[in-house]
Amino acid sequence: MTNQQSAAHPAQQPAAGPDAKFQEFLGQGEFRIQQCASCQRHIFYPRVLCPHCGSTQLNWRQASGDGSVHACSVVMGKPGTQTDYAVVLVDLKEGARMMSHVVDCDPHAVHIGMPLRARIVQREGGPLVVFAPSVPGEATP
Repeated sequence: MTNQQSAAHPAQQPAAGPDAKFQEFLGQGEFRIQQCASCQRHIFYPRVLCPHCGSTQLNWRQASGDGSVHACSVVMGKPGTQTDYAVVLVDLKEGARMMSHVVDCDPHAVHIGMPLRARIVQREGGPLVVFAPSVPGEATP
């Protein structure tokens, strides 16, 4: 891909498959994850078969949006620019784990076990799931 092509398409969306379906749901304002019809476990990232039992019987379910920080790292921006942000692994209430980042709080105050609530935001490349503290006043900037 040339520089000209990448500038015209900063973040291409998947054309087909489970990733495309996930992005379609996000575009409709719905945060959905897959659940295996055979073993009943929830799955994230979107896949074509269950990583737990191998079944291809995966259904899309509305996620609760609730989760907690499993692990966290703060990405440091240029000093003095207030651009630091927290990258997190979130344990969703349904049992799946996903990577995202935390908004609406001081990234240095994010901690393991912190309760979070998902929301969908629009970014340059399309819709994205981010998380914010679900306890009022927790990790206030």
